[in-house]
This record gives sequence, C-alpha cells and structure tokens, in this order.
Amino acid sequence: MRLILLLAIFFSTQAAALDRALVDKLGFGESDEKVVAINAIAASGDPRAAEVLGALAEGELQTSGKLVIIVKNDEAFDAASGDKLALPEEREDVVANNRLRGAVSAALAALKLLSPDRQQRLAALKELSDNAEGADVAMLGIVRRALAAETDPGVKPLLEQVAASLELKGGDREARIAALQRLAGSSSANAKTLLLSYIETEKDADLLAEARKSLRAVEGKRAWAERAGLAFTGISLGSILLLAALGLAITYGLMGVINMAHGELIMIGAYTTYAVQTLFRTKFGAAFDWYLLAALPAAFAVSAAVGMLLERLVIRWLYGRPLETLLATWGISLVLIQTVRTLFGAQNVQVENPAFMSGGVEVLSGVVLPYSRIVIVIFAAAVLAGMWLLLTRTRLGLFVRGVTQNRAMASCVGVPTHRVDTWAFGLGSGIAGLAGCALSQIGNVGPDLGQGYIVDSFMVVVLGGVGQLAGTVYAALGLGFANKLLESWQGAVIAKILVLVFIVIFIQKRPQGLFAVKGRMADA
Repeated sequence: MRLILLLAIFFSTQAAALDRALVDKLGFGESDEKVVAINAIAASGDPRAAEVLGALAEGELQTSGKLVIIVKNDEAFDAASGDKLALPEEREDVVANNRLRGAVSAALAALKLLSPDRQQRLAALKELSDNAEGADVAMLGIVRRALAAETDPGVKPLLEQVAASLELKGGDREARIAALQRLAGSSSANAKTLLLSYIETEKDADLLAEARKSLRAVEGKRAWAERAGLAFTGISLGSILLLAALGLAITYGLMGVINMAHGELIMIGAYTTYAVQTLFRTKFGAAFDWYLLAALPAAFAVSAAVGMLLERLVIRWLYGRPLETLLATWGISLVLIQTVRTLFGAQNVQVENPAFMSGGVEVLSGVVLPYSRIVIVIFAAAVLAGMWLLLTRTRLGLFVRGVTQNRAMASCVGVPTHRVDTWAFGLGSGIAGLAGCALSQIGNVGPDLGQGYIVDSFMVVVLGGVGQLAGTVYAALGLGFANKLLESWQGAVIAKILVLVFIVIFIQKRPQGLFAVKGRMADA
C-alpha cells in the first residue's frame, strides 16, 4: 500500500474527508458510476484521494454493510474519513474489472503529475499517454495545475500534449483549437495518433481543417526525426565498417596480402575483451566499469601477436602468390575458429557494457542515440586519427609507405623490409583486435563473429582504393549510409544485393577505386 502516501503533501486543498457519496459509489455503484466516482475523487484535490484509489487498485477496498472501508494488515479504516475502525467480521471485496483498473491507473498517474520527483512525473506522463482511453476529462484540472507549476523543459512538452488530448475530449471550441495548435509543435507518435483519431470523429469543418494542418506539421517534424535517426545509424554502421576495414587497409591495401583470417583477428579481439571482463568481474568487481581501459590494449596486443606469428610462419613465404595466400589464410581462419570453440565453447558469450555506455540520449522525439554507438563512433575517429599519425609522422610509418611504393628501392637504402612487413602486419592485426573490442559492446560474441565482416571489409578497401587510407574512410561511411538508406526502402537483403551490384559496376568502370595509388610502382 505504499502506493502514494507521499503524494498527499503536494495538494493545496486540505479537506478533512472525501465526499462520502463518491466513496459509496466506489463500493456500491454500477460500473459507469464507479468510473465517474474515480475521476471525481482524483479531481477533488483531496489529500487522501491517492490512498483510496490505490486501495481499490490493490484489492484493499471492501464493503461492510453500508460502509466502504480500507483493510490492510488486518486493520480497518473508514474510506471516506480515514478514521480507524474495528475490523468487521462480514465484509466483501470491491472487485475492479479491467475498465476500472484502467480508470484508476490513469487517475493515479494524473495525481503523480504533482510529484516533485522528475522520474515520477515522466512515468505518470507515459502512463497517461499509453492509457489515453482511461484518462478522463475530469482530470483536466489536475493536469492544468501541474502544467502551470512545471518548469522542466524535458517534461513540459509531454505535459502539454496530455493536456491537449484531454481538452480535445471535453474542452470548448476555443480550447480545442488551442490544443490542436499546441499539438502541431510535437513530433511524437502519440500526437500523430491522437490527431488521426480526432480527424476521424470531428464534424466541425474549421476544427477539422486545424487538425489536418497540425497533422501535416507533426508528420513533417517526424520526417526530420526519421532522417536524423537514419543519418546516425548510417554513421554508426560506417564507423563499425571503418574499424573492421582499417586493419585490412594495411594488410591488404598497403601490403597486398589477401588475408581471409582478418575476420578471425576481429573475433580474437572480441574474445580477449570477454576474458578481461571476466577477470575484472571475479578479481576487481569494484572497478568493473573500467574494464574497457584494460581490454583495449589487451585486444590490440593479442590480435597483433597472432597476426605477427601468422606473418612469420606462413605469409612471409607466400608474398607474390595471392591464390596460395588466400587458401592458406582461409585454412588458418578455420583453425582459429575451432580453437576458440574449444577454449570458450560453441555458444555465444555476452560482454556487458560499462555503466557509462548503457542507455541513450533522446535528441528528438522517437530518436534515441545509444551511448554504446556514440562511444564507438568517437572511438573509430580516434583510431583513425592515431593510424594517420603513425603512418605520416613516425619512422615506422615512413618505412611502411616506402616499402609500399617501391620495395626494391626501400631495401637498397637500408629499410629492413622483412621486419617492416612483420610490424605492419602486426599493426593491421592489432587494429582488427580493436574492432573486435568495439563490436563486443553492441552484440554477442561468438566464434563466427568475424565471418560477418570479412566481405564488407574487403568491399570497403577495394571501393576506397587499395592502399588509400582516405578512400577507406569515404568508402566505409558511404557504404554505411547506402546500406541503411536502402534498408529503410527495401529491407536488409535487397539492400545488400543492391550494394554488391553497385560495387561490381563501379569497379568495372574504375578498377583503382575512389582514390588511385600514387608512386613509381603504381605508375610502372
């Protein structure tokens, strides 16, 4: 029964008792009379309204003779006055059917609008929006009082929408016009549904025209909200493709190695993140939310070590033989998948988000940006910036670019080309591990995780231009936007087919991709 005793202190009217006639209707009236009584009690402003309605909702409202009582913990109270009574031996429950429960729920939600707790007010507004049929015009007084006192910019627009819906039900002509004009400023789905329902029943030509005008305004705002959501999902997918393809941009784009095990290097980074998470949960529980700070370097180091070992033992002996490299790395990918299945099992494992990556932010009505996706977009930009700095501002980057453009000349001037190959392959593999760490935050981790990104990664690198970092960025973002735009139009399967057809046609017309490789070897 803790349902809302605290709400009593928020009412300005301090009546000594509820109207007994209304309380009697709750206990003895017909269904329609009970609904009228529920709404009248809620609208009365009496400090005990929430207690009585809560008792009805929780099955604590009973009748004994001609008296309506509240029974809790084997103690009886007069429902109208609140006075304590001797517990009667003969009493009957006041049964609330679904209709009455809906009316009580809406009435209690209206009472909560006066709570000082923001979360309670937001929950009450959601309840009233979802239970529009249960909300009665009698509650309009409470809603208007709450609207006059509301100062929170995140709550007031929702409250205005609820007030408008009630005014459309029972307000005069001027109030309805004002309500329709207020609804025109909303972009929520509830406002659109409310206007559509109103248009179906309204007969007044002027009100009908105003409602249609408001509906067009709401639909326009919702269209912009949908575009904003589509743009973010495109950027989000593009950043994921970029992370998955950045490592391949080195191993394939700069070194010319067709590494079919690149997806498994992503998978290794994800499983390393899972292992670090498990370690923090068992050993450092208090610092669990910071496990990603340890998982990032661990994922990079493990994937880089596997990649360097792969280059030393296998790929080094296959340079210049693309078919053999493809077959060998494909076989290695199967070995890595089976190894992970042996160590971690065939079932997917779950990596939990830290607290700061849980939830999201609503930038527009109906457009929620998950914190996990926002962090991944920022992380992808940071990895890209770090990779650019390494390739353009460090000695290793100079060596890698030199070997890429002219291996023989680089060797002649003292560049240790074999060592550079190993370090470059390790760098690309480590970035794949970082991609796995990021992907673990938006889905389950399984042995087949990398299989879903290997084809897309190759498409990004080839479309952007082999060996071109800028092309990889443009291609990843472009494919991300194209996929999401086509998905919203024709669905995921057709979108994937159309993207593949476009890439095939594009490569036929421009084999070098968006950006051509520059250098003596490219010109030869």
